[in-house]
Amino acid sequence: MPKTVLMQGNEAAVEGAVAAGMRFFAGYPITPSTEIAEGCALRLPQEGGKFIQMEDEISSIAAVLGASAAGMKAMTATSGPGFSLMQENIGYGAMAEIPCVIVDVQRSGPSTGLPTSPSQGDYMQARWGTHGDHPVIALSPATVRETYTLIIRAFNLSEKYRTPVIFLMDEIVGHMREDVELPDPSTLKINQRKMSFHDGANKQCYFVPDGQFVPAMKPFGQGERYNITGLAHDESGFPVNSSEIAGKLVGRLLDKVEKNVDDICRVEEVEMDDAETAIVCFGGTTRAVMDAVAAAREAGEKVGMFRPITVWPFPEKALRARLPRLKRILTVEHNHGQMLLEVQRIVGGALSVDFLGRIDGTVISPADILAKLREEGPSHAE
Repeated sequence: MPKTVLMQGNEAAVEGAVAAGMRFFAGYPITPSTEIAEGCALRLPQEGGKFIQMEDEISSIAAVLGASAAGMKAMTATSGPGFSLMQENIGYGAMAEIPCVIVDVQRSGPSTGLPTSPSQGDYMQARWGTHGDHPVIALSPATVRETYTLIIRAFNLSEKYRTPVIFLMDEIVGHMREDVELPDPSTLKINQRKMSFHDGANKQCYFVPDGQFVPAMKPFGQGERYNITGLAHDESGFPVNSSEIAGKLVGRLLDKVEKNVDDICRVEEVEMDDAETAIVCFGGTTRAVMDAVAAAREAGEKVGMFRPITVWPFPEKALRARLPRLKRILTVEHNHGQMLLEVQRIVGGALSVDFLGRIDGTVISPADILAKLREEGPSHAE
């Protein structure tokens, strides 16, 4: 049966992850994500799982990758400075195709910045933080309840596509408290990763049939021996120096996301069917945007909200479908213009793209958004 509880966003991330089957967490405390580590330290022993506080964020993500390779659904949580430290091993997880979820509760930066203040300054880092061409799936919740359900989806996507998934929260959502009706656990869809069923040494652990993208690999310790490496490798998992094999491998890693965008991408649209102005936002700016849209509609203005829930890959197809009717787009972000760049790329100069941002640790209000909407002419300054 569903039940209603008063819950913080960070607490919802823990409960949703546990419901998804997460049984291993390694992390290092950092504001504003620390409640996630605290919650996992409490909940995982109750569920037969393991919590470990590591010495830093580098070892945290390494431990998560090891636990996942051994068959555990695994997660870590951090904020901007720790997210930076994790980037090399996030790339390792993408290359070695190790499922895991990385929660980044964003805060003001750069450096240690304003640790308890809101920000959405890690948006581009979530896509381009690690080196090389690599697949990225990143999701961003806007409410406490959505945090619960969306982190389950993060685990489902990670397991389905055998790749790290970034759960891009921000301080507003992480520290928000709301009444949340949690769904009946029996109604939840929970994905499990593909597994092979060979015994002994598997010489083709990374084999993928034509037309498919995700290998089936049995976890370490379950009767199958194979190699895992961050180097370019063949289907046996061992390093190669072949440009042909390396190109095929990295192409497949990218294809498993790029050729499945319809399955991966989700958006929320409000009042978009007849909108002439679209406000593009994500995460913690959403509530202010929704209030501004409601006020604009009361004043007779045809304004709607377009919110990527899947922020990477950006839901390009859904936005392009709205462009013929639109006359203007306003992007609203707690940064200096990061999602703005994706919107500008997609629009390609076909209509006006304005920007409202904030980088001082305070929040954008509905009144700020309405004032920007009613300005004359395009402006890209904060």
